Amino acid sequence: MDDYRVVLSGSVEHDVQRIGKRNLVRIMQAIESLTHSPFPKGHKKLKASQRGYRVRVGDYRIIYEVDTEERTVTVFHIRHRKDAY
Repeated sequence: MDDYRVVLSGSVEHDVQRIGKRNLVRIMQAIESLTHSPFPKGHKKLKASQRGYRVRVGDYRIIYEVDTEERTVTVFHIRHRKDAY
């Protein structure tokens, strides 16, 4: 099975600047794993979106969308849980 391509939106760069180094390593590993499995254990469907999902990494949430036809995962935000929604 082919892997998915991960695309980071422009806002992710801004989000990354506010995250500590230790948490950032775990978050980037989780994003990397989305290439192999865009629906990992613990992922949740976002109610307001048809293709939107979130995955939890500690106190942070990775908000992303999956396009199964194009085989892409677009990451929109990496936010602390208090700011994610």
